[in-house]
Parts: sequence; structure tokens; C-alpha cells
Amino acid sequence: MHLHRMPGLVQRLFPECVWRLPAAGPPTIYLTFDDGPIPEETPFVLEQLARVGAHGTFFCVGDNLLRHPEVARQVLAGGHRLANHTFHHISGWSHTQADYLRDVARCQEVLFQLQPEARPLLRPPYGRITRGLARQLHHTHQIIMWDMLTCDYDPDFAPEKCLATAIRLTRPGSVVVFHDSLKASRNLRYVLPRYLAHFAALGYHFDKL
Repeated sequence: MHLHRMPGLVQRLFPECVWRLPAAGPPTIYLTFDDGPIPEETPFVLEQLARVGAHGTFFCVGDNLLRHPEVARQVLAGGHRLANHTFHHISGWSHTQADYLRDVARCQEVLFQLQPEARPLLRPPYGRITRGLARQLHHTHQIIMWDMLTCDYDPDFAPEKCLATAIRLTRPGSVVVFHDSLKASRNLRYVLPRYLAHFAALGYHFDKL
């Protein structure tokens, strides 16, 4: 069973985190892509976004940024935003607070060379973060969670069902999570172009955070 949206109780326990943006003006979806950048998948995402004039936010693993800085620069050249997904894609539940903060800081150092900004964005890998970490990181980062997780990374989740579920659960102001990763490739390449075409035809905008 897939948990595409966190229960309201969980969201209320983490008031420091952004789950969804207010729906004002034209209907807008905030597309996000986790775990890249990598040359195998990120350019495909950029191509699909460009076809409909969409912008998105890429939550990057620091190690991938170091390995593929040219792909990160392609993201920026397309008018998109880079954001922090820790350096080693670690869980906030299984590391000490000090170790987790160091991993976030290391990723931010790499990001700063590509995209200096005053208050950067952070998404905890797996959505796993403690209340203590959230309170501390809130001082330096805007913590972004999600309103709809596509679960595109699950190899047992049929592409057609992944698409249908993503369309059904998306609403104005949704922060939507895809993954530009090898693990998600099958679903990503099926779902993303069809998802974009569906909501573009309905007059939705796609914006970065």
C-alpha cells in the first residue's frame, strides 16, 4: 500500500515544514524531483518540462552534484531551482543530530558554489526527520515535504496506476514529488510527460518553489 499523502496529524506535528502552498490565482502545481542530478534521467526531465514551459525544483544529493556538475548547470540554465537533499541521502531517524546536520551542511556547500541563496530549501530523504532536527534546520532552511508523492520509485507500481493516482491526488497548490533516479526510470518516463500534458490542457501552471 502506498502512502501518497501524509496524514494531517503528522503534518501538524511538523509546523516548520511546507506540505502544500496556498491555492491563489491560476491553479499551480509545484513539481519537485528528488535524488539527482544524474545524466541518465535529469536531462529527460528537463526536456519534458521545457515542452510545456514548466519549472520545477530539484532536490539534489550532494554526492551527485559533485559527480555531475554539468547536469546541475543544465537544471539552472532551464530556469529551475536546485535544493538540498543531504550529501549522502541519509535518514534523519537513523543518524545522530550532529551527523545529519553535517551531511546537510556538506551538501549546502556544494550547492552554494552553483546557486548562492540566503535561505535554501531542504527536503529530508524519505521524509524522515525528527522534531528536534526540524526545529533546528528551520533557522537555516525552508523544509519542504509534499502534498502528493507519486511513488514512481516502486518497481511493483504499474506505470498506468502510478499516473492515474498522481492525477487523482493532485490539487491546486500541490507540492508533487517525482524522482530523477535510475530506480524510478520506468515510471518517470511513462508518467511525467502524460501528467504534464493532462494538467497543461486543464490550464495549470507548473512553478518552482
